[in-house]
Amino acid sequence: MRSKVRSSLLIASTALLLFSGLSRASAAPAASPVSPPVSIMLDGYPLPFPVAPYVTAGTTMVPFRAIAEALNIEIAWTDKTQTLTATKSEVGAAAPTTVVLHKNDKQAFVNGQQEQLRVAPTVKDGSLFIPLSFFSTAFGAEVSWDGVFQTVSITSPIEPMYSEAFYAISSYSKVGFVPNFNAVSFGWTRLDATGNLVLNGRDYYWPKPAGDVTPESIVQDAADAGDSPSLMAVATDGNGEETKLLQDPSLQTTVIEQLVSLASQNHFSGITLDFENLGLKGDVPAIRQSFTDFVQKLDQSAEAANLKLTLALHPPNSSYRGYDYEELAKYADEIIIMAYEYTYADGPEPMNRVNEAIQLALQSVPKSKLVLGISMGSENAQTVGNKIGLAKRYGLKGVAFWYLGLISDASMSAIQDSIVKR
Repeated sequence: MRSKVRSSLLIASTALLLFSGLSRASAAPAASPVSPPVSIMLDGYPLPFPVAPYVTAGTTMVPFRAIAEALNIEIAWTDKTQTLTATKSEVGAAAPTTVVLHKNDKQAFVNGQQEQLRVAPTVKDGSLFIPLSFFSTAFGAEVSWDGVFQTVSITSPIEPMYSEAFYAISSYSKVGFVPNFNAVSFGWTRLDATGNLVLNGRDYYWPKPAGDVTPESIVQDAADAGDSPSLMAVATDGNGEETKLLQDPSLQTTVIEQLVSLASQNHFSGITLDFENLGLKGDVPAIRQSFTDFVQKLDQSAEAANLKLTLALHPPNSSYRGYDYEELAKYADEIIIMAYEYTYADGPEPMNRVNEAIQLALQSVPKSKLVLGISMGSENAQTVGNKIGLAKRYGLKGVAFWYLGLISDASMSAIQDSIVKR
């Protein structure tokens, strides 16, 4: 009997344990699927944030300062009222656009007009998060959402920006584009194999008149259109011409005198120096120093003649290491980062390499002096806006296009969809 009782108790206890286990298992919540992180693309390139964006109630929320700085929007935070005021002048607008947001308040104000937000600005991880689409579109940006890849794509609004073009090689067919730019560098002279300045190089030479149109009239027309025409001197060291010049103080004096005289007598307002391929091999520190010394001498003569000095340089992340950006910035009025020919392949330049070049240059040169060089031999109407977008994102002085003869009508339209002449 006791055996039967013990058996019955054992069976009952086992059943109780089984049922209690099933009950706990059925009560356990199912694991929630992890949402993929939200990516923000600005002008075709990822925009980093100090704290990760997130989506709530169908609204992408981002830290306000990062998006405002990337879109060149002025911001002011009032701690007492927990209020964010953002302001920016827009092309064609009679007055700046002003957006006012309040922490934990769905009421926003755009130019004094009240608008209702789906999600209120809120603090998370020590940062104030704001609705990305509302904020960006209020300042003229275009915003789209890809739910499959959890990606927001932003196209920055058209902005006033300094721009310039290189008039070189075969550019006469696009001379009508000259008034679209703030400055034009005319590549009409170069160093020959002896290190002397010449006007009859194979690719870079003083052009002959075309009927009533002369080189001098083109320069004068550019000046009359409000552009700043510069005389550009080119060298590549293919025959050691740069090395000869940089090692010969007497030759340097002659070349500088020729450059300044040519620029002054032909109504140029500046000189652009495009000395390429320095520092691929050899004593790099010595090469850097000799080029810097030459630029310093040229700057002294150019300044005395009231001529602006522009340097077109290989980017800091290229194989050519003969350019001391920090020292050169002391003498140049403007530095163009020639951020192209990274792969020598057809197609647009890699955005990550161009982005890296800008970041490295900014470590040594004020952004007010930096101009992003864009090769129209690499870019087209579909890609040029992305490169311009990087210059806008970092607040650079402007952009420069190599070269005028390569700019198609479609590419010119794409440029004008992104920036207007400042």
